[in-house]
Amino acid sequence: MKDSNTHKYLIINTLKDSLHLKHYVLCLLFLVFTLTPVNAQMRSSQIDSLVRKAMETIDNTVGFSIGVVKNGEILHAKGYGLTSINTNKKVTVNTPFGIASNTKAFTSAALSILVDQGKLHWEDKVIDHIPEFKMYNEYVTNHFNIQDLLTHRSGLGLGVGDLMIFPNDSNFTMDDVINSFQHFTPTSAFRTKFDYDNLLYLVAGELTARVSGQSWESFVDEQIIKPLGMKNSSASFSGLSNDENVAVPHAYIDHSLVALENNNIPQKMNGAAGGIWSSASDMCTWMLTQLHKGKYGVDLNTTLFSEQQQQEMWEMHTPMHKQSDPNSPFKSHFYGYGLGWFVSDFNGYLKIEHTGLIAGMASEVILIPELDLGIVLLNNSEKSGMLNGLISYALLDEFLNLQTGINWIEMASGMQQQQSSMIDTETEAIWQQINSNKNTKINKEKYVGVYEDQWFGKVEIFDKKGDLWFKSYKSPRLNGKMSYYKDHTFAIQWEYQDMNADAFAIFSLDENDKSQSIKMKGISRFIDFSFDFQDLHLHRIIKK
Repeated sequence: MKDSNTHKYLIINTLKDSLHLKHYVLCLLFLVFTLTPVNAQMRSSQIDSLVRKAMETIDNTVGFSIGVVKNGEILHAKGYGLTSINTNKKVTVNTPFGIASNTKAFTSAALSILVDQGKLHWEDKVIDHIPEFKMYNEYVTNHFNIQDLLTHRSGLGLGVGDLMIFPNDSNFTMDDVINSFQHFTPTSAFRTKFDYDNLLYLVAGELTARVSGQSWESFVDEQIIKPLGMKNSSASFSGLSNDENVAVPHAYIDHSLVALENNNIPQKMNGAAGGIWSSASDMCTWMLTQLHKGKYGVDLNTTLFSEQQQQEMWEMHTPMHKQSDPNSPFKSHFYGYGLGWFVSDFNGYLKIEHTGLIAGMASEVILIPELDLGIVLLNNSEKSGMLNGLISYALLDEFLNLQTGINWIEMASGMQQQQSSMIDTETEAIWQQINSNKNTKINKEKYVGVYEDQWFGKVEIFDKKGDLWFKSYKSPRLNGKMSYYKDHTFAIQWEYQDMNADAFAIFSLDENDKSQSIKMKGISRFIDFSFDFQDLHLHRIIKK
């Protein structure tokens, strides 16, 4: 959702996709080409050959699905590899994947439909529809409008509050989400800076429900997915048919590739930030509808949303910093965020895109409207994120006749080797220090107790068979053994290992040598930004 990470890119999530090395690699790839006229002769067989060679070259690839639309038609749509290493079922063009933050464009489309119906306006204040909504100060609360929910310009920091939804299966509710924003500390002035978020999209989903009278999931299924004939898609994982050949995410745990459980959005929230599951064939239909300015069906005689609303979604509402390199052959002068889409210029062409990331699964959608071109890429393995970047830019090189002279597969292979040789030495050194401390005597009673944060709720530090243990009341997957590091700092190794999220707990003690509060932060500098431990301010409420 995740998507995102700097979520990681300066392309997420996706910003959510920029703190990961794989998204850093995408940024490098992104800067090496220029655009020239379209090569209309690109054939489906060429795309098939490219994908097969790429999957043979890029290690750790389990399954992959791709769709390419051009000039109003599906040029290529196909599945490759496996849905799961445990079942060996093959990916098909109809295999649903979690599209994560590419869901955000569906949420902005849902609101666009309601605007077209006259049920709301983009400038409506959020409190007009959700009176209990409250931001970090009165001015922002009173002026926060619907577009502010979608444009990552709230003034709050990157991924703020995402611990409510990462890991999945938490017990937080929409009431918790709506109540949380007043407790966060802003990191920039309102509407002045881009910082990727997910929680405000959940508020957009709740607003959709209150205005339409049906849940966000129901509205998206009935007003978007069903009318477009997206038969292998759903606004929620639970909405997929039991006999669906669904892709399973994969991640590396203890250096072994493992099939994970599919991620479920917490039942007491909504999936407006990243809950949709879809296939390459259905995403082709979605891209064609976007490229046809909201029209679909036979002779394009049915309208999903108006051209006016599409222009609103594709307008750059939040500019982002853009560094220009006069020596680069690639010319880009602006970059920013619309409503559920990243927007940039691409050597004179408008480029609309988004990426999506959840544990063990990644997606990417790229539209070049003036060339009537759309590309969607879906994969289900953690360390093959480079595959999406490789294939998308290789396709752009061919379709747009970039003539870079780059062997994209060879380049990606070299980058993957470089990536695999890179070690998070800082994190390794920390755990080595922890292992050397294993016989250090600790007065556990100093730290044992129940602590509470205003938005995250209660956590408990307790003695479990001689070890300190951390347990979150509302996020049950955030529980794990605490190991002494130094001073009053402990490292927590979560039982949840689907993503790299181990964290420090840093205790503050009073004059009686009793812990009164805890601050937290991720151990690895490569931690996904959605694990926003730094936003927690836990204060003791019960001594034990």
